[in-house]
Amino acid sequence: MKNQLIADILYEIADLLDIKGEIFFKTRAYRMAAQTIEVLEEDIEIVVSENRLKSIPGIGDAIAKKITEIVETGKLEFLDELKKEVPAELLTLLKIQSLGPKKVSSLYRNLGIKSIKDLKTACQQGKLQDLEGFGYVSELNILRGIDLLEKTSGRALLNLAYNDGNNIVSYLKKFKKIKNVDIAGSLRRMKETIGDVDILALSNHPNEVMDYFTQYPDVDRVLLKGVTKTSVMLNDNLQVDLRVVKKESYGAALQYFTGSKEHNVSMRSLAIKKGYKLNEYGLFDKETEEYVVGETEEEIYHKLGLEYIEPELRENSGELIAAKNKKLPKLVGYNDINGDFHVHSDWSDGFNSIEEIAEAAKDFGYKFVYVTDHSQSLKVANGLSLERVDKKIKKIRELDKKITDFRVYCGTECDIKPDGTMDYPDSVLKKFDIVYAGIHTAFKMDRKTATKRIVSAMENEYVHAVAHPTCRMIGRREPFDLDIEEIMDVAKKTDTFLEINTFPDRLDLTDKHAKLAKERGVKIILGSDTHFIANLDFMKFGIATARRGWLEKKDILNTYKLDEIEKILGVE
Repeated sequence: MKNQLIADILYEIADLLDIKGEIFFKTRAYRMAAQTIEVLEEDIEIVVSENRLKSIPGIGDAIAKKITEIVETGKLEFLDELKKEVPAELLTLLKIQSLGPKKVSSLYRNLGIKSIKDLKTACQQGKLQDLEGFGYVSELNILRGIDLLEKTSGRALLNLAYNDGNNIVSYLKKFKKIKNVDIAGSLRRMKETIGDVDILALSNHPNEVMDYFTQYPDVDRVLLKGVTKTSVMLNDNLQVDLRVVKKESYGAALQYFTGSKEHNVSMRSLAIKKGYKLNEYGLFDKETEEYVVGETEEEIYHKLGLEYIEPELRENSGELIAAKNKKLPKLVGYNDINGDFHVHSDWSDGFNSIEEIAEAAKDFGYKFVYVTDHSQSLKVANGLSLERVDKKIKKIRELDKKITDFRVYCGTECDIKPDGTMDYPDSVLKKFDIVYAGIHTAFKMDRKTATKRIVSAMENEYVHAVAHPTCRMIGRREPFDLDIEEIMDVAKKTDTFLEINTFPDRLDLTDKHAKLAKERGVKIILGSDTHFIANLDFMKFGIATARRGWLEKKDILNTYKLDEIEKILGVE
């Protein structure tokens, strides 16, 4: 499948057009198309061959022609011409926090900066201080941004690794000489970023399995090929390691290669205390070295006197003690979610109509959806004026009456102004079924001011939840420096929900924040922040974050029944 390749090209075009200074709506069209293709379940080459491209939401004539050209020729003349006008190396600079297209363009045109190395040197030499739109503080922020980028370099967001891993597993399951296959490593633990993908297979024919694995269509090159381990690099530059083991060691190997390292160290230490030796081949008697168990993970945990520990909990953060005392949480399941509280429509900056959102959410198996478009001051996102709010509420009420066995609610993601006041007056806020308070501007605040800004919003009687509280963008923007404990205390006091935003480059709150919220009795709400119905499925990454934070069904509003939710939110 060339889906990711084409999505990456469309993203690249959007970035280059941004640097060139094209209008927002043109670059947005390419990004929206890229997002759709990225999560498209069909092979894009088949869609092209059957002339069905324009049936995909967001794909018009111009973009359809470009996708067809890529599929049929392997290149795109439009992109080649664009690169002649704007050096492609500049795209790496857009990954740096605080650098937008206009600033990248200015750096290139005025200082000839084309790479991160050039930029770092220029900042260290103070060359940006006299450049219009920059200054000493800008240099410091850019250097911090470069440091952040270097820390996350070589790691893929969870959704990209998840798609690659599951596609390969599906491919391997077709090979009859493989008896079992599982994802392992940090991907199985559903970490927010992934270094490489680990896969484990059970087979008595390792050589043939490795031959089959290296023929996977998206393999760019083979890094290492052996009988027990083979490593390949995919076309999207993600490394995948496949290990083949025998039946008696499968469970032990799965436990070992799932990790984390710290969890495994504690497991081996416990095994020694109980008279055993544990490694990737099995659990053995420490004295006789006789094999005890190893076919399944469950039997290893049970033999060591532990309840089975779910992969998401294996971070050496108290899970072994809880497993020993039979006090592990019954984690929220991936099928326990009844609806989505945070979805954007084409009334603001979303792509789909409210009708399309409702239909997609219902098909997804949900019981409800809350359409939460942006508020009036966020002009770049086509935020709703007071007049448009009333029109949207009326439209949703009419649609809700027409749909059977499903509910559509009208909400808002209302901006918190820098002074902590809300972007809509209370007389408007009280009209919504849910009010998310969110920050989208003025990110550079000190700890005390930023915390006060969010606290002020939570103290508004009409605010139900805080969207993506720390405002981080993984690898691109560091989280606010917040007094998170004070925010938790106020959330508890004001009955305000804190969101785990399930979009893969946010996952905000984090798993650690989620665990702290549980300990303090603060309720959590999950929102996909979908701007495109194809991304409703991102909910699973927020569920994974919740599971990593030890959350159960009772801790998450999305798992409640409709009448319970309406009572909690005060929906009339």
